[in-house]
Amino acid sequence: MCCAPRIKAQNERYTMTDTTKQDHVLIFDTTLRDGEQSPGATMTHSEKLEIAGLLDEMGVDIIEAGFPIASEGDFAAVSEIARNAKTSVICGLARAQIGDIDRCWEAVKHAKRPRIHTFIGTSPLHRAIPNLDMDQMAERIEQTVTHARNLCDNVQWSPMDATRTEEDYLCRVVEIAIKCGATTINIPDTVGYTAPRESAALISMLLERVPGADTITFATHCHNDLGMATANSLAAVEAGARQIECTINGLGERAGNTALEEVVMALKVRNDIMPFHTGIDATKIMNISRRVAAVSGFPVQFNKAIVGKNAFAHESGIHQDGMLKNAETFEIMRPEDVGLTETNIVMGKHSGRAALRSKLENLGFELGDNQLKDVFVRFKELADRKKEIYDDDLIALMRTATDPENDRIQLVSLRVVCGTDGPQQADLVLNIDGVEESTTQTGDGPVDASFNAIKALVAHSARLQLYQVHAVTEGTDAQATVSVRMEEDGRIVTGQSADTDTVVASARAYIHALNRLLVRREKAGKDTREISYKDVG
Repeated sequence: MCCAPRIKAQNERYTMTDTTKQDHVLIFDTTLRDGEQSPGATMTHSEKLEIAGLLDEMGVDIIEAGFPIASEGDFAAVSEIARNAKTSVICGLARAQIGDIDRCWEAVKHAKRPRIHTFIGTSPLHRAIPNLDMDQMAERIEQTVTHARNLCDNVQWSPMDATRTEEDYLCRVVEIAIKCGATTINIPDTVGYTAPRESAALISMLLERVPGADTITFATHCHNDLGMATANSLAAVEAGARQIECTINGLGERAGNTALEEVVMALKVRNDIMPFHTGIDATKIMNISRRVAAVSGFPVQFNKAIVGKNAFAHESGIHQDGMLKNAETFEIMRPEDVGLTETNIVMGKHSGRAALRSKLENLGFELGDNQLKDVFVRFKELADRKKEIYDDDLIALMRTATDPENDRIQLVSLRVVCGTDGPQQADLVLNIDGVEESTTQTGDGPVDASFNAIKALVAHSARLQLYQVHAVTEGTDAQATVSVRMEEDGRIVTGQSADTDTVVASARAYIHALNRLLVRREKAGKDTREISYKDVG
């Protein structure tokens, strides 16, 4: 294997198997690279550093921190993550181009354990894009993998769209990559086309046919277009792969990637039939899941396995009765296994910081002192308007955390006039780059008037693609969670906010999206288009 396994003692609930004697499956997290490719899932520099720290802390073996050639922002984030990493391998992505690989190495070389991940599309469809024949592509692979290995002793190579590449040619190029020094060969199901038995058969075929295959680590990278990403990854592991590429919450473009929490808990709960172990501290899953949902703007669906709101909820009378008598009747794992703890603490305006911290920890959130200070202020503001604060209120509060140090646009005040007699009017004051500016605008309803006022103060050409409102809890004093999605020049951003006043929540969500749009603009540069991993020129 290319990386020494980090083995932790674990208290297994469902098996007495000694996991220290089992094969270690490496967890390669690509939330910060592939996950951020989800339309609208832009993260700020500080958010990337925070998520990387949480991944490192929970025991992720390899963190793919970004695509350094994409932009100055990506390069800076990967570089700082590399410097800060404690135990995880820090990996950067590079196309099969010398310039990409050099830029990647410059970003990751500061890590204690750096890795270069280079790739090229090998299927007939992907070979046609750069107009390379089989021999020309094989020569390109030989040149670029050799160059990467001359820079770094930990090199991963991926034949993009491997599952639609001719088997003979796939064996040929994998053999070339191994001979040139690749220590990990990743087999991507780039378009989510493969079924589990095919995923397993492909890994088995490569292990049997490719010389030197037993000297390197095979990895699997699956997309969820047909809902089989987790199954395909586990099938590949059973066939001999020892690295799973995945993301928190399954975040990723189109239908997403393999979900880290699903493969980790599947290997833990069903260790009886899948005798492999990871080094992941599963009790940290809920905290990072909720943090990724907050910073990416992608909420977790209620019935999402492991981390969804309903994952441990039981409404059926038969289920509830069974749960009261024996929790294992209808649950194959406990909430606390993934960092969720039940509590009877009732929160209100008299609750202190210690109670708030305890409650949030029980809900899966771990806060530093500065974070707690900010959340406590907003909690008190909410408690002044609501008599009882429910768990869902606190979760909404955490998902809509602001970043005053990096948010260039901040809401100072908003007053709306609405009713049956129009037009509706919004009086708005914003703090823009430290300067307060105000305006009064009208619109077709209070939300439209508020959005018109924001547009009057912050010039942009973004088109509103989505506007959604959901009640967090029951009652007329319930918080409203508002989500917006905007698009400008191909850049898609999302914004979220929650407030007992729906119009205020709407304005804050719109401003949140605009702040993310400004980050995207700065990340690409005024005159520079962000480079995509799909660009082959």
